[in-house]
This record gives sequence, C-alpha cells and structure tokens, in this order.
Amino acid sequence: MKLTTKGRYAVTAMLDLSLNSDNGPVSLLEISDRQSISLSYLEQLFSKLRRQGLVKSMRGPGGGYSLSRTPDEIAISSIIMAVDENLDVTNCGNATGGCNEDNKRCLTHNLWMDLSNRIQSFLDDISLQDMMDKSDVIEVAARQNSKRKETRINLPDSL
Repeated sequence: MKLTTKGRYAVTAMLDLSLNSDNGPVSLLEISDRQSISLSYLEQLFSKLRRQGLVKSMRGPGGGYSLSRTPDEIAISSIIMAVDENLDVTNCGNATGGCNEDNKRCLTHNLWMDLSNRIQSFLDDISLQDMMDKSDVIEVAARQNSKRKETRINLPDSL
C-alpha cells in the first residue's frame, strides 16, 4: 500500500477544518493557505468528502465547510476511503486471491491481507478528535495560525 497525496491531503485538510471551525464554516482558501495545498485540489477532495457525508458546505459570504459530525465520530480511515484511497496492500487488490495469471492466490497473499486488515483497524481506531488532542498537532496549528495572522498584518495598504 502506498498512501498517495490524495489521502494525506484529505486527512490534513479535515484536521485543519476540525481545528479551525470554532467560528463557523472554514473556506477552502484558508485551508489552502495554512496547509499549502492547491485550492483546486482541495475542491476535488471536498467534493468527495461531501458526497460521503463527512462535511457539509455553506454558500455565500461567510460560507465554507464544516464537519457533518463531531470530530470524535469521524475515523481517519473514513476520510481516506472517502477520497477513493485503497488500504489494501495485496498485489492483487482483492481479498479472494487472484494474485497471478492463473487467478490463484500467491504464497504471501494472507500475509498482505493481514497487514491490510491491521492498517484498516489502526486507522479505524483514530478519530479526528484523537488527532486534535495531540500536543504536537496543537503546537503546529498554533504556529500556522500565528503565521497567517502575521501575514495579514503585514499586507501593504494598497491591497
């Protein structure tokens, strides 16, 4: 299994949304600025997250995204799967076998299936709230938010 940027960015963006939604919906532009993720990429990810019922969107001034459930009800695995990431580490990509040309299991199929199941279980057991409670996550979020405030303060008057 290789977790692509799609899964990594989706988890990062959802964690950012969780940490910054105290004052209402969060715009994708704000997440993009804080996390250095392309706005168009975030739009694609959040479209999938919304379809899977993990976020809800609000249009208009002051609009943006908010979680559709509390952070303790959203498992990291559900975020990754919502953006079409595969947590299967088998080479064949399925639980029944069919690993090679003659559609039979390979020698190590069960080993890789067990690893896939452990990864899934591990990510099932971690919620957004668990991540929000980590001191290092809190420190990084505080640094990102203070950096953003400094940038806003230092903008030229002509803007």
